Amino acid sequence: MNTPMDRRRFMAFFSAVGLGGTALPAALWALVQESGKITKDMVADAEVLAGLQFTDEERELMLDGLNRNLEAYENLHSVTIPNDVHPALLFDPLLPGRAPSLKRRPTRRTRRAGVQRPANLEEAAFWSVTDLAELVRSRQVSSIDLTRMYLDRLQRYGHKLECLITPTEELAMRQAERADAEIARGVYRGPLHGIPWGAKDLLAEDEYRTTWGARPYEDQIIPYDATVVQRLEEAGAVLIAKLTLGALAMGDVWFGGRTRNPWNVKQGSSGSSAGPASATVAGLVGFSIGSETLGSIVSPSTRCGATGLRPTFGRVSRHGAMALSWSMDKLGPICRTVEDCALVFDAIQGGDGKDPTARDLPFDWDAGLPLSELRMGYYKSAFEVPAGENHRWYDFDHTALDVLQSLGVKLLPVELPDAFPVDALRIILSVEAAAAFDELTRSNRDDLLVRQTRGAWPNSFRRSRMVPAVEYIQANRVRTMLMGAMEAVMDGIDLFVTPSFGRAVLLTTNLTGHPAVTLPNGFQDDGTPVSLSFIGKLYGEADLLAAAKAYQDATGFHLKRPPEFT
Repeated sequence: MNTPMDRRRFMAFFSAVGLGGTALPAALWALVQESGKITKDMVADAEVLAGLQFTDEERELMLDGLNRNLEAYENLHSVTIPNDVHPALLFDPLLPGRAPSLKRRPTRRTRRAGVQRPANLEEAAFWSVTDLAELVRSRQVSSIDLTRMYLDRLQRYGHKLECLITPTEELAMRQAERADAEIARGVYRGPLHGIPWGAKDLLAEDEYRTTWGARPYEDQIIPYDATVVQRLEEAGAVLIAKLTLGALAMGDVWFGGRTRNPWNVKQGSSGSSAGPASATVAGLVGFSIGSETLGSIVSPSTRCGATGLRPTFGRVSRHGAMALSWSMDKLGPICRTVEDCALVFDAIQGGDGKDPTARDLPFDWDAGLPLSELRMGYYKSAFEVPAGENHRWYDFDHTALDVLQSLGVKLLPVELPDAFPVDALRIILSVEAAAAFDELTRSNRDDLLVRQTRGAWPNSFRRSRMVPAVEYIQANRVRTMLMGAMEAVMDGIDLFVTPSFGRAVLLTTNLTGHPAVTLPNGFQDDGTPVSLSFIGKLYGEADLLAAAKAYQDATGFHLKRPPEFT
C-alpha cells in the first residue's frame, strides 16, 4: 500500500480492533496519512481501549494480517445489507437438551353475555376487547361505526399526545367494511373481528410509510406486510394507525416530538412503545402492538397504566419489524386488560417460516384457571428494598403481595441469579444495534436523529464499535450460564411476581427470553399510575396471563380512565 490511507479505511481499522468512532485521535490520523498503513504504534494505542497488552514482536506479527483485514472490511461495506437480514447465528432461549411443553388443554375465554351498546358509542372507547367483540359479534355495533369513532378520537387527541405518525383511514375503512359484510353473512372470525388497532411504527404495512420514528427513515416504504400485521388482518382486526416510537426504538422522542402520558401530558409516555401505550390508555385504539428489547413494553405500560405482554423470545414472528437486536427483540400486545393481551397474543403467535427464531407451540388460554393450580414465587429481595428514593412504590408492591395471599396464593420466595455481571451483558444489545444500523453510522446520517445526547443511539452506535468481537462472544457465553441459572430459579414454580423494575429483573429476563406481563397497580398522589409485573416460564404465557388476570380482576386498577380523554 503506497498511497495514504483514507479516513474511511482508518475508521474501519479502528472498528475492527475495538476503537471505532468519530472522535479519533488526531495524532494517529496524521500517522496513518504519513505511513499509508497500520503501524505498530497504532496497534499499541488500540490495545489500551481493548484492555490488552502485546509485546513489540507480537505487534509486528499482527501487522500484515491487520492491513489485509482492512481490504476485507471494505469489501463487506460494499455489500448492501437490508435491516431485515438475520445474522447466521441465532439465539435460542432453550438450553440444549430442553424441550418446550407440548401439552394441550381446552381453551376458555370469558363470555360476556348481556353486553349492551352505550347510548354514546364513545363511552365504549375504553372498553376491553372482550366487550367490544360482543358488541360487534351481536351486530349491535358495526365495525365501520367503531372504526369511525376511534379515527375521530385519534384526530382529536393524537396531536395532544403526540402519539400518531400516520392514520391508515383508507385501509381501515376497507377492512371494516369487509368485517361487517362477513359478519352479516354469518362468518365470524373471532374476538378481534372488526376491532380497530394501532401498530408501533416499526411494523411494515405496504400501503403506508414505516418510519421507525426516525428522521432518516421518515419516508420509508417497505413493500410487504409484517407477519403480525398479516395475522391480525386474518383475524379480522382493523388497522387504523401507525403509532409513535422513540427513534429506532429508544425512549419516547421521535422525529415529530415527544409522546405524552395520558395521565399527565406534561410527562413523556416512556418508550419505546410510546404511542401504543399512550393511545391504548387514552382510548384511541382498541388495542395495539408494541415491541421490547430491553423494557420497551414494560416501561411505557408502567408510565401510561396499560397492560402489556412481553412474550417469550421466539413466540411471535418479527418478520417485517425493524431489527434492533436479533437475539433480544420481541413483539407483543399492549392492551387495557390481561385477557385482551391473551386474545391478541393468540392471534399473532407462532412460526411463519420467515423469522428463523419463531416457534409453533400450544397456547391454550384458560381465563378461569384457578390460582390454586399455579405455583407462584415472589422476588423476595426486590420487595425488601426500603421505602424512599430507591423504591417509591414500596407500599404499592407490598399491598399487591397481600392481595395475592388473600386470593389463596402461597407465595414462595425466589432470588434471581447474582453470580454474573448482568449489567455487563448490555453490550450484547448495543453491539447488535450498532450492526443493525452500521450504514447509518458510516454514512453520518445518524446526525439526522433528534436526540444527540451521550445516551442516545448515535453515540451508542459509535461507542459500540469499540467493543471487540471476542468480548461480544464472551458476553454471550456468560449469557448461556445466566440462562442455566435462571432455569434453576424457575424449576420449582410456574411464575413469580416482582416490582416491575426490581433490581436486575428487567435486564435479566430480557436476556434469558422469559415472558412478562406488566399491569397497573395503583395510582400515586399526582394521579399517575404504578405497575406490577409477573414473570413466567419460557413459553408459559397461558399460566402467566391467567395469574395476572386473577390479580387484575381482584384489584380493578385498569378500569380507571385518564380524565382529560374521557
